[in-house]
Amino acid sequence: MKRRGFMAAGLGVGAASVLPLSTAQAKTPKPSAPSSRPSSTQRRMLGSLEVSALGLGCQNFAGMYGPPIDTKEAIRVIRAAYDRGVTFFDIAEVYGPYLGEEIVGKALAPMRDQVVIATKFGFDIGRDGQIQGLNSRPDHIKRVTNQSLRRLKTDYIDLMYQHRVDPKVPIEEVAGTVQELISQGKIRHFGLSAAGGATIRRAHKVQRITAVQNEYSVWTRDPEIEVLRACEELGIGFVPWSPLGMGYLTGTVTPLMVHGPADLRASLPRFTPEARRANWPVVELLQRVGARKQATPAQVALAWLLARKPWIVPIPGPITQGHMDENMDALQVQLTAADIADIEDGFAQIRVQGARLSEPMLAMIDVGAKLGTSSDGGHGNSPLP
Repeated sequence: MKRRGFMAAGLGVGAASVLPLSTAQAKTPKPSAPSSRPSSTQRRMLGSLEVSALGLGCQNFAGMYGPPIDTKEAIRVIRAAYDRGVTFFDIAEVYGPYLGEEIVGKALAPMRDQVVIATKFGFDIGRDGQIQGLNSRPDHIKRVTNQSLRRLKTDYIDLMYQHRVDPKVPIEEVAGTVQELISQGKIRHFGLSAAGGATIRRAHKVQRITAVQNEYSVWTRDPEIEVLRACEELGIGFVPWSPLGMGYLTGTVTPLMVHGPADLRASLPRFTPEARRANWPVVELLQRVGARKQATPAQVALAWLLARKPWIVPIPGPITQGHMDENMDALQVQLTAADIADIEDGFAQIRVQGARLSEPMLAMIDVGAKLGTSSDGGHGNSPLP
């Protein structure tokens, strides 16, 4: 199955939300000077790793909601984000596949030592680009780590996540393999994605986890079951992917919008025209709060996440400089306790229609990392050693 077919079949791997696609093309961008980064940018800690308060999800440059973005334009936007103070850039080998890492590697080469690059392993990608399922066997992790290093044009990866919990490989073996790569200097920090509390705790006993990356936003509350609690208890940072609900929370994904066959959202229950119409009160809620803050719905959605915990670092995935700048301006939006109460009380009155992912995609999410499940007293999707 080709990459796009793989995504449409429901085994896709979201990492950041998207805003409407831009058709703009740009001339070859010039590298940004490292000294151009503002020194006043807000910082947060993911465990012991310091990053900018907002990161940049780079998945969408490689195509997820449409064709891949022109590489030169993608590089320009990434460097513009750096100039705005972003130091945390998120990507994965499966985005493209490989194209996303190649773009990030080219874009950040001039300022490599001043940024944090996060990438991910865990999928079995054939030589022809076909996705064949999950693979977190130790030999596979070691091989693809070396390949990611080459594509990213670096000799170390700041943060390496397991992209999805492999039901065939004990998480202790995965953590032990990453620990070996850390001792070799190839990886500096370990993370998990789409993992539940039991898996997080098991892995953390072997190798300290720096960050967990799960889907979290105003209309997707799954991490509140147990994952945020586990992160707080263990001193682990949390990185919400799709913090803008795959673009819906921006207010630009209207019920009348048509998603083409290359758009992952066309296969998701929450993005049918009926569901988009039924869920519009969520956008109206963000608009009401934004009106008194002179902020867009997207900015309110990001400010809400930032206000949840000081160790939460969202990674929105804009593909234009305008949307990137809008997201960065969310750092100036200060929500009061009354604002947050309005959002919580308003959301409690809304019943979100449609599952956030397709059934095959949800099947790959760990126990305890999705609504209706709990890993308390269990061991999660990862088999016991």
